Amino acid sequence: MPSSIARSVALVAVWAASIFPAFSQVVPPVAAPADTTHKFENPAGVSPAVTRPWYKGKLVKATIVPAVLITYGALHANNRGFYTNEQANRDIHKLFPTYRTRLDDILIFAPYAELGLVALAGVESRDDRLNTFLVVLKSEAIMLTTVFAVKNLVREPRPDGSDNLSFPSGHTAQAFLAASIVHTEFRDKSQWYGIGAYTIATSVAALRMINSKHWQSDVVAGAGFGILSAHLGYLTHRNRWGRKPLLREGMSFSPTWQTGYTPAGNLAGGAGLRFTWQLH
Repeated sequence: MPSSIARSVALVAVWAASIFPAFSQVVPPVAAPADTTHKFENPAGVSPAVTRPWYKGKLVKATIVPAVLITYGALHANNRGFYTNEQANRDIHKLFPTYRTRLDDILIFAPYAELGLVALAGVESRDDRLNTFLVVLKSEAIMLTTVFAVKNLVREPRPDGSDNLSFPSGHTAQAFLAASIVHTEFRDKSQWYGIGAYTIATSVAALRMINSKHWQSDVVAGAGFGILSAHLGYLTHRNRWGRKPLLREGMSFSPTWQTGYTPAGNLAGGAGLRFTWQLH
């Protein structure tokens, strides 16, 4: 009897040793961290089969904020709305009765200068330089076409009476378009790049009203047209995100910042794009 019990105990021990280690070695798989840097890449150009409500689509997300801004501006154009242009103009010039400046003519391209300087500093943008340049060209074409078409349709007089092309503000649209490009390209690196660019764009809008060049409805709608143009530029771009441009050997694109002196002796600068081609 003792020997049979011992054999039974030994069999149970062998069975337990063969079963429990197997359970102890089962480790649940660990999900890889999400790649937020290249989340918009789609090299194959195939739309993912994802079913989502229409209000969560890319087009709605890209147009909701610009639509609100443009609608507000349209409802307040020609001195209409609950806070009229005349009321806003009066309140602004109570704070700035005599201040005038040409700084708004310079700041409209400052976000593009930020884009070039950050890229030159080695910060990786969302897209390669050629793709970014193509998006900028497309967005600028959309913005210029829509803004000047609306200006000639509405024919609203400016606050200073200089012409009838007040609505919407082209300066504000330009500044907010450039700020949207900066925000989209570097938001995965730091939100502060976009915050800085939008701060500059908001300053342009404020200076246009202080200088009596635009009403409040003009600059609010202008911001909407600028943001919308940038978003449409990205939505309609079909190049392969994240892929290097197909350039010949020795060719390259790079942003530049050039400085020089004006005829009056003042230091001035401007952003640009340099194309190089080294022949072999």
